[in-house]
Amino acid sequence: MIEMTRNISTKCIHLEGDKGSMKHYGAISYPIYQTATYAHSSVGQSTGYDYSRLQNPTREQLEKTVESLEDGIDALAFSTGMAAIATLMELFKPGDHLIVDSDLYGGSIRLFDNISKKNGITFTYIDCYMEDITTYINNNTKAVYIETPSNPMMNVTDIKALSLITKANSLLLIVDNTFLSPYFQNPLKLGADVVVHSGTKYLGGHNDTLAGFLVTSRIDISEKLRFILKTTGAGLSPFDSWLILRGIKTLAVRMDKAQENAFKIVEWLSKQKDVIKVIYPGNPIHPGHEIMKKQSRGFGAMITFEVIGREFAQAVLKNVKLILFAESLGGVETLITYPVTQTHADVSERILKKNGITESVLRLSVGIEEAGDIIDDLEEAFTRAKEVILC
Repeated sequence: MIEMTRNISTKCIHLEGDKGSMKHYGAISYPIYQTATYAHSSVGQSTGYDYSRLQNPTREQLEKTVESLEDGIDALAFSTGMAAIATLMELFKPGDHLIVDSDLYGGSIRLFDNISKKNGITFTYIDCYMEDITTYINNNTKAVYIETPSNPMMNVTDIKALSLITKANSLLLIVDNTFLSPYFQNPLKLGADVVVHSGTKYLGGHNDTLAGFLVTSRIDISEKLRFILKTTGAGLSPFDSWLILRGIKTLAVRMDKAQENAFKIVEWLSKQKDVIKVIYPGNPIHPGHEIMKKQSRGFGAMITFEVIGREFAQAVLKNVKLILFAESLGGVETLITYPVTQTHADVSERILKKNGITESVLRLSVGIEEAGDIIDDLEEAFTRAKEVILC
């Protein structure tokens, strides 16, 4: 029988090639195998599972789903996004050098600067979306690490163009795809070797659990990562695996609705006199807009904007009500974040200044509420912020 290739919206709900529901008593929701270990009938006989640190049926189902969504050959699920990145860094040894994007999630920079450097790995931070990386490639350079769009300044890197350079120089290309999710972008199909996800965000979608993923298109990398995961024990628990599986079922409808809202909010923010700059790749004036149209199926629902000053920004944060002032992103609720004290609190002043992350910059993760209600909440917060300044 010929297998049909399914649309990604359908793949979020039905794992391709999975006809095993009757093995689980016909359960539509994949069961939670909440067990630490597995019994064997005799020496050399196994059910295929030995110990949940190595693998668990619920985690395996989730990994197959994410692997399918990203068109990889393997996906590994971790306890957090940072656990995934920390595991990834174990591919490298003392003396290795990586080129990384200057504008990254602050937790990634904290890991690189405080843990990976301690372990003898060196880093060069550049603007990968605009600089010629060949200038920075040394004999010991092993990989290039980017986010696109980047966090929080929404810089867009041409993945395919960059992959041609990394392949020509025998380097790994690692792409953090958290902001767009596999629904909008598939870096492996554009030439990346490893894709990183904080599954806490869009894949989970409900701000109720932590998770991370590494997805690869290479067997050699898969084998190395599987060994590291088995050894260090950073795999995702069965229950959290089930929560992410449940979240992925609504990924398509959540991403579409959140993006629809984002366009309306960008339009409103762009008309506000107290807003200096609105950064959103879906805006035709964004320098990465055409690249996004070429390499992605959408622009996502992350908006960064700069207001008239620190006092105004902090007053907005204090006065939002429907919108929640909280770290994280990608859930059904709209969240507003203050990068200088939250996501990028441990980033050096030099990098913050270079990237334009000031005390006037706010980041919005647009949820799936009614767009008009989100805008009304922003409008009320802006009005109160003006009153604070006038006083």
